[in-house]
Amino acid sequence: MPVDWSSFVDLIRARRRFLLTTHVRPDGDGLGSMLALAETLEQHGKQCDLVIASTFPPRYDFLDPNRRIARFVPPGDHWRAAEAVLILDTGTWNQLDSFGPFLREINVAKAVIDHHQTQDDLGALRFIDVTAEATGRLTREAIAALGYPLTPSVASHLFVALAMDTGWFRHANTTPAIYVLASELVRAGARPELLYDELFERNSLPRLKLMGLVLDRLQVVEGGKVAYSDVRRGDYEATNATPQDTEDLVNFTRSVAGVEVGMLFMEQPRGGVKVSFRSRSLDVARLAERFGGGGHRLASGATLHASLAEARARVLEAVQAAFLAR
Repeated sequence: MPVDWSSFVDLIRARRRFLLTTHVRPDGDGLGSMLALAETLEQHGKQCDLVIASTFPPRYDFLDPNRRIARFVPPGDHWRAAEAVLILDTGTWNQLDSFGPFLREINVAKAVIDHHQTQDDLGALRFIDVTAEATGRLTREAIAALGYPLTPSVASHLFVALAMDTGWFRHANTTPAIYVLASELVRAGARPELLYDELFERNSLPRLKLMGLVLDRLQVVEGGKVAYSDVRRGDYEATNATPQDTEDLVNFTRSVAGVEVGMLFMEQPRGGVKVSFRSRSLDVARLAERFGGGGHRLASGATLHASLAEARARVLEAVQAAFLAR
């Protein structure tokens, strides 16, 4: 069902200063959507601050060459002058990390623009469409509802958002409509060939070394239907990689012939284990929700407060039970 953007338009027109954020460990959809909306609002007289509750991923530094996206540092007094908070590409408290307590306290208008099926009550207006291929699509709709035109820079940000959440238009969520939107963005100035080079032909040596460890540890179980690997805390120091370098590595687990569910277990620097799920058929959002996470039916994640061995055992048991229950 199409999103009714009328209350979003009213919110924007009635205010001048906005604070925008996206989920922790942001990806191309979250960052591209946030930057596209902020640039559009600023071109029409609004003031925008942008924050994330984790370090900026080097893979996307070309999107923000002036480093205007700041790392949120509690208690966040610097950003309390905002008249509204706009949250893109997530609607859950756990994905906001240290920004969450700030959001609970600040008494201003709030809005969530998102396409994930897992949602919490953030005390915000919600502009949610779980059928949307990416939050970038919803951001384009929001900009159109405001009556604002696309610039080449905004089109590029939105193209990155669409491309990264569809696996460069390869995943099952790629629809005919997304190609139409991609065509519109190219006509507005997006350059896919340049964006692809920035995103996929610019791997750092540490990321490639980390990738090698993930591939070396790849395991297949459940008669070939499940594959998994892991990233351990010591791997970052050994390879000089960062947690952001793990983005997309889970896709290798699902790429094994015959695998229906792939998982990557990542020991977190501050403790706990983050697990990313990718599936061809099984609803892994429900699996992730069992461990306090969520996401999409075929792509989701969760964080377990356990050792790597315990987290792996618990998740594999849940996956096995899900297969038996089908």
